Amino acid sequence: MAYALLAGLKPEYGLYTSFVGFILYFLFATSKDITIGTVAVMSTLVGRIVGRVTEVHPEFAPEEIARGLSVIAGSVLLFIGLVRLGWLVEFIPLIGICSFMTGAAISIAAGQVPKLLGVSGVNTRDSTYLVIINTLRALPTAKLDAALGLTTLFLLYFLRWICNYMAQRQPNRKKTWFFVGTLRLAFVILLYTLISWLSNRTITDSKKAKFSILGTVPSGKSMPTKLHSSSSYDPILLSRPCQLTENMRIGFQVHGAPKISKELISAFAPDLPATIFVLIIEHIAISKSFGRLNNYVINPSQELVAIGFTNVFGPFLGAYPATGSFSRTAIKSKAGVRTPLAGLWTALLVVLALYALTKVFFYIPMASLSGLIIHAVGDLVTPPATVYQFWQVSPIEVVIFFACVLIMVFTDIETGVYFVVAASAALLLLRLAKAHGSFLGKVDVYRVSSDAGEGGEATATSKREAFLPLERRDGSNTCVAVRNPYPGVFVYRFSEGFNYTNTAHYMDELVAYIQKHTRPTTLDRYEKLGVSVFSY
Repeated sequence: MAYALLAGLKPEYGLYTSFVGFILYFLFATSKDITIGTVAVMSTLVGRIVGRVTEVHPEFAPEEIARGLSVIAGSVLLFIGLVRLGWLVEFIPLIGICSFMTGAAISIAAGQVPKLLGVSGVNTRDSTYLVIINTLRALPTAKLDAALGLTTLFLLYFLRWICNYMAQRQPNRKKTWFFVGTLRLAFVILLYTLISWLSNRTITDSKKAKFSILGTVPSGKSMPTKLHSSSSYDPILLSRPCQLTENMRIGFQVHGAPKISKELISAFAPDLPATIFVLIIEHIAISKSFGRLNNYVINPSQELVAIGFTNVFGPFLGAYPATGSFSRTAIKSKAGVRTPLAGLWTALLVVLALYALTKVFFYIPMASLSGLIIHAVGDLVTPPATVYQFWQVSPIEVVIFFACVLIMVFTDIETGVYFVVAASAALLLLRLAKAHGSFLGKVDVYRVSSDAGEGGEATATSKREAFLPLERRDGSNTCVAVRNPYPGVFVYRFSEGFNYTNTAHYMDELVAYIQKHTRPTTLDRYEKLGVSVFSY
């Protein structure tokens, strides 16, 4: 529900999206661990798209925009998967994924701070640096929400620290402490919902609460309700409060086929590439990492079919764009699931929440939800140790990393997405065009028998030749003497494929080296510079 708020939608759409992801993904999946549902980055991107489209086309409802975007983006992914173009995801570099996640996490966290502190008048759709500046200016207007939000954030981090500490002290119970740690989110939300209920149990209108609360969430039952206006569900589209009218059908009233028109597609078409990129990058990165962790291999094309199918048919039940969730996938993996069918049981719990717990949702403090989101996206920030490893491998990639993060902070997420894709492609082409090979020399490698006793001399039982770079920049033992293979013979190893982008560079390197280490067979062939044999 918190992520649905990020998407500019009513909170029940987060439950719809999670439910659909659970029941549809297992039909096509090749990963037993992955969980499809609402995620912070995708929800934020959808929220920005919804905000931009409604400014220009106020006739489109937010859920209509989100559902239409899901159908179109899912259709593209479904097509890519069906024609078996999943290998294209291999062109997405790790540095691009990390920089995008870090920049998006900073943007999301900055946008949630105003709700965390209860300050008003901050447009969270501005660039991240403007949101930070405006939040600092508005600090004197902070309300009672700040007490709930800050203590929520402190308690979440404190409980995680306690669980990690106990897992280190008790290695034999590490798995138990992991699950206890994952329950901290539910525990904190229940605690602050109880506090909110004790403070606001006499009210029926969320606007009269002592602090901002979630308000009415439609249940799965169909019953008439009185006309009332709840607080705005949407932290981005502050001008669109949600209203329920008398005899309105509420709950899983969703919705039939999404209304997709040519005007709607034209409105969100500029943001479609970024949406597709985020759907792919999160899902494939998570599924591959857990596949390596649990010793199985995913099929990228089939995964694109699964996520495409989910996003095409999900909007018929009220879902907006969804992709793989890291935290929920980690919980399923630790729980020891064996097949993707495990998601079906989670879907049943979501339905139970829709039908039985909506009255409890009314009292959830908005500041606590913001604290939960900030805590969740904190794990998406790339730690300094990982950035230092990037520096050790390729310093230029670290420059791209920080450039992408800064672009997201000073512009928006979409611009950062396009930059990291373009910069990664340019770096790949540069490495192909400026590839450096190595000249190799010959060494003798002996196989030594281990049968010699103590004090005895080991004897070589076999010998073979191997080739090592003459420059010795590959980390091999410099004490081993490398000799030229044969007089006048040069052995050259290409570091990249030999193609039209690097042909000239390779040939220049070859010619320069050979001319430096050889001499013409006929000395002083020309008397002076510029005189050729045809002059005679």
